[in-house]
Order: sequence, then C-alpha cells, then structure tokens
Amino acid sequence: MNIALLLSGGVDSAVACHLLMEHGITPDLYYIKIGMDGDDELTCTAEEDLEMCHSIAHRYGLPLEVVDLQREYWERVVTYTMDHVKKGLTPNPDVMCNRLIKFGAFEERVGHQYDRICTGHYARCVRDNEIFCDSAAKEPELARLLREKGMDTCGTWLATAPDPVKDQTDFLAQLSAQQVEKVMLPLGHLMKDDVRRIANEAHLAPARRKDSQGICFLGKINYSDFVRRFLGTRTGDVIEIDTNRKVGEHNGYWFHTIGQRKGLGLGGGPWFVVKKNIEENILYVSHGYDNLLQYGKSFNISGFHFLTGDPWPSEGRMEITFKVRHTDRWRTGILTRTAPDDAHPEGTFHIDGDAPIQGIAPGQFAVVYTRDGHICIGSGEIAV
Repeated sequence: MNIALLLSGGVDSAVACHLLMEHGITPDLYYIKIGMDGDDELTCTAEEDLEMCHSIAHRYGLPLEVVDLQREYWERVVTYTMDHVKKGLTPNPDVMCNRLIKFGAFEERVGHQYDRICTGHYARCVRDNEIFCDSAAKEPELARLLREKGMDTCGTWLATAPDPVKDQTDFLAQLSAQQVEKVMLPLGHLMKDDVRRIANEAHLAPARRKDSQGICFLGKINYSDFVRRFLGTRTGDVIEIDTNRKVGEHNGYWFHTIGQRKGLGLGGGPWFVVKKNIEENILYVSHGYDNLLQYGKSFNISGFHFLTGDPWPSEGRMEITFKVRHTDRWRTGILTRTAPDDAHPEGTFHIDGDAPIQGIAPGQFAVVYTRDGHICIGSGEIAV
C-alpha cells in the first residue's frame, strides 16, 4: 500500500509520520502551499512550517514535495467564504478546505496516485464490517440502524476520536464517500496529551510548537481586515432588539455573526448579536447572559450531505447527537426528515435540540452523529 502523508509543520502530522514509520509504513511526504504569494500581508507561516516539514523528512530519510494549491484555494475556499459573508451567513473555511483542497485539489493533482491520504486529524475510520464487531454488550447504534434498514455492508465510516476537545470529525463532515474511503488517520485513537508526549519522547522538531489557530492564508492581517478588502465598509445601526433602541453603530453586517459577543464596541455589556437585517444593514443585539433571545432549540438544515451512506428511514424522527460549531459540546436531539417531493427533491431535515443553544448561526454546519455519538453521519448548513 502506498501512502501520501500531508505534513503541515505542526506536531500532529509529525507524530502521524512517526507512527507510520514505527509500524514499518514508509509514506511520501507532501506540504500543501496555500498562502498567497505576491501579497506581503497574505502570507502565512509557510517558511517556518516548511522548516519543520523538512526537519521531519530529514529525520526519517523521506522525500518532501511542496504542492502549490494557491490558485485552487483562492478559487474554491476564499470564493465560498466571501459569498457566504456577503449573504450575511457564517462560513466555515476549514470544513471546505478539507473537502475541496486537502482531499480535493490535492487528490486531483497528486493523491490519485496513492492508496491512502494520511493526515494528523483527530478522528477515526471504521472500515468494512468492523462496525458490527464491538466488544461491548450493547449493539452499536450504527449497526442497529444498518440492520433495521437491511444493509449487510457498511463501507467506511468516520468515527469520533476519544479526545472530546480535539475531535475533528466536524471538520471532515463534508467529505465524499470516496474521500472517506481513502483517508488514513493515525492519531484517531490518541488524546492530545499522548501526541505531545510521543513527540517529546521522539524529539520531533514541532514537539513544543503551539497548535495553529485561524485561517492560514490571512497571515499578518485579521479576518475583519481581509473581509474589508472585498466588501469595504458601510455604516449601519446597532439596535437593542428588546427595546428597538439604537445603542451604537457598526461598519457592515458582514463583519459580524450570530452569537458574537466580542468586537461590538458597545459599553455596559455583555451584548450579543441575535439577528441581522441584510437589506437595511442593521445589527440587532441583546443584553446580558440570560436573554432568551440569544438561544434557540430548533433549526432547519439545507443540503444535508451523507458522508458514507444513509442509515436512516426515508422519513420520520431519529434520535441523534449533533454539533453546531467546532468549539461547542455535543448535544442531543431529534432529527425530523421528510420524504422527497416536488418542492423538496431531497426531502427536508430539521433538528429539535433537547436543550437551548446559544448563537445558532445560519451558514455554519450542523454536524450530525448517531445518538451514541460514535459515528459521524454527515452535515448540512444551518438554514435561515
């Protein structure tokens, strides 16, 4: 089996390489370049990242190739991001980068030559009929769903990692079935502390390097400054939704997202963004931590995407676990699905959470799991 391993310069992919080599698997190493050349402000930490990658390659005597996907990143991920921002939605570039770049454009350019694409993500793959072979006395939820649907094969499914803080299944929840089939995830069974310990014991160069935060291509400028390049500024009112009283001004609804608390420039807080009027460029805010207008329990999902297959009945109510943002905890609720019709060729998907959720932001991905939280079924955008 030939393996392509995507190195990022961080500790996770470095340990992924170390573990493969320990198991007698020799991968080819690749670094994906997405920083924007020719723009001093839009450069990421590529130089330091590459230094770390070369260190790992030299350590194990492996070749390292840099794959330039700047144009593809700009055309696919940045365009998606700006289109969503312009519509007043909350995009998730990290999710789309995995689908369109790491397992998309890279596959088109290089990855098709390999049996597996290996990364340092915290998630697990359950292949073939492993899902039916569980040592626990209770039948796994996915196995029950597949059995009830009469499916005797389950393919490859994306399963959660044991580290609930670092689990990244939500970042991978838009992959295609073919992409899931090909992915290799050596860190899926490890806690982050274990990964750091392995890196330190093996004296890997990135062992003490901090985890990356934010979107790489932004480099030296922050997200708001980047958005300003595309959409400029336009002064609008900030209105307290309870009283309809103007409490401030903003520079454009596109700089703000539902649930946002910081960066509003309002005194006497806390203030939270609870609604946006796109046509009139108005932000509506609520005051205090306990204002019920900040919370919701129900929302629709548009364009629901199944990762591997559809284990559910074509319509009805399913008990699920779900997330509405990466930093949020897993939640439980009911997913109601309707059968396809002329108005909705793919049917409709609606979630009712068991408990209130703060800051449900249209455009973000709702990621759905089996009720036991073990298997990621798929995801779709939270609808307006």
